[in-house]
Amino acid sequence: MSEFLTSLGHNIILLSAFTAWLSAQLLKVLTSFLEHREFNAERLVGSGGMPSSHTALVVSLAFATGLQDGFASSTFAIAVILASIVMYDAAGVRNAAGKQAKVINRLVHQMRVEHTLPDIKLKELLGHTPLEVLAGAALGILVAYAFDIFR
Repeated sequence: MSEFLTSLGHNIILLSAFTAWLSAQLLKVLTSFLEHREFNAERLVGSGGMPSSHTALVVSLAFATGLQDGFASSTFAIAVILASIVMYDAAGVRNAAGKQAKVINRLVHQMRVEHTLPDIKLKELLGHTPLEVLAGAALGILVAYAFDIFR
């Protein structure tokens, strides 16, 4: 078991991806604090926000794979396809679902005034703007490059 954990600790690609994700989550707390002037612990694990941690993770994974295995390798190609799907989902599908949740929450609030409805609130911060995805991608590349330089 210790040999397995040691090998994980030497896996630059895995460490790069995890570090990019963790950095993005910490940056979400900071950007949320700067925007709302209050600490929101949910930002440490929640989806949505600046920058996209999912994007930072998969772009760091792809870029670190390219740096280690070569940008012409099949593993890099697989990682790029995975990153593309995640980024499309973050800025497209999940962003649209978050906008729909906002509208539904407003409708439920308005209808509760006139009718008896259960008190429900859908999570609105699901996806990302293109800028949040771009920032996550830049962070992912930066982290992977830093791991490559210092290994």
